[in-house]
Amino acid sequence: MLLDTYGRVATDLRVSLTDRCNLRCTYCMPEEGLQWLAKPDLLTDDEIVRLVHVAVTRLGVEEVRFTGGEPLLRPGLVGIVERCAALEPRPRISLTTNGIGLERTAEALHAAGLDRVNVSLDTLRPEVFQRMTRRKRHADVLRGMAAARAAGLTPVKVNSVLMPGLNDDEAPDLLAWAMEHEYELRFIEQMPLDAQHGWQRDGMITAGDILESLRTRFTLTPEGEDERGSSPAERWVVDGGPHRVGVIASVTRPFCGACDRTRLTADGQVRTCLFAREESDLRGALRDGASDAELARRWEVAMWGKKAGAGIDDPSFVQPDRPMSAIGG
Repeated sequence: MLLDTYGRVATDLRVSLTDRCNLRCTYCMPEEGLQWLAKPDLLTDDEIVRLVHVAVTRLGVEEVRFTGGEPLLRPGLVGIVERCAALEPRPRISLTTNGIGLERTAEALHAAGLDRVNVSLDTLRPEVFQRMTRRKRHADVLRGMAAARAAGLTPVKVNSVLMPGLNDDEAPDLLAWAMEHEYELRFIEQMPLDAQHGWQRDGMITAGDILESLRTRFTLTPEGEDERGSSPAERWVVDGGPHRVGVIASVTRPFCGACDRTRLTADGQVRTCLFAREESDLRGALRDGASDAELARRWEVAMWGKKAGAGIDDPSFVQPDRPMSAIGG
C-alpha cells in the first residue's frame, strides 16, 4: 500500500513514457524544444511493465494513466498497454495525449486494452492553435478525438488551458462544442511547470474567471463533493444535465488533501507530487537486480514522505526544476 504520513493512499499511477513532444505549447516549453533524455536513461518497455506490475500486484494501484511528453511518440505503446491490461487484478488504463497520431492508433489501443483518453485542446480556432502550440496540427487533433470516440475510448475527456490574450474568450464556445460532440470538457488552470519558468500568478486565468465566463451562456449546478471523491476536477452539471464540465484549479483551489496519485517519470523516478522538487530512483535499483519486493519497499518509502500539500500558496514556493514534459501530467 502506498500510504503517506497524512493518511492518503495512492491508488492512481501516472506513468510518463517519454519527455518528447511534437508540439511546443507556450505554457510548457520553448519554441526550440528541450534537451531530451538520452535513450539509455529511459525505462525500457519491459522495465515499465515490470514497475506497473509491482504497483498493481503489490501496492494497490487500481488505475494507470500513461502520459508524456507525448505518449503516442513511444514506439512500444500498444504493446505496453496490452501487457498492462493483462495484469491481475486488471487496472483501469487511460492515456493523456495531444491527439496527434490518435487517428491512426485509436483502434489498436482500444484492442490492446486502453479504456479511455484525455486529449489536450485549448482552442477551436486553427490560427490560435498555431500561436499556442507553434504547429499547424489543429485538424489532426480533431480527427484524433473523433477516432478515439469511434473506437470506444470513452468518455473522451478534453483538457483546455486558457491563456490571457490568446483563448481566454473561448470557454463558452469550447463547452458548447464539447457537448455537441459528446466530449467531457475540463478546464485546467495554468500551472508553474513551464520549462522557461515564466509562469506568473498575476494575470493567469483562474477557475473563478472560467466559471464567470461559462455562466454568461450556461446554468451551472455544482455536482457536489460526494461525487468528486479524489478527482482533481470540480464538476458542474450544465443546464440541468446530462452534460458536465470540470475545472481543475490546482493553483487557486488546491485539492492536495484528497490526492491519491503517485507518479513515475520516463527515466524511472518516483514523484509524490507534480510540484515536488525531490525524486526517488527506482531505475537504478531495478537495473541493479532488485527484487519486486525491494522495488515495492522503495516505492512505499518514497510515498511515505509525501508532503501535506504542493505549497503553491507559500511565499517560499519554488517551481520544480523539471518541466511538465519531463514529469508527466
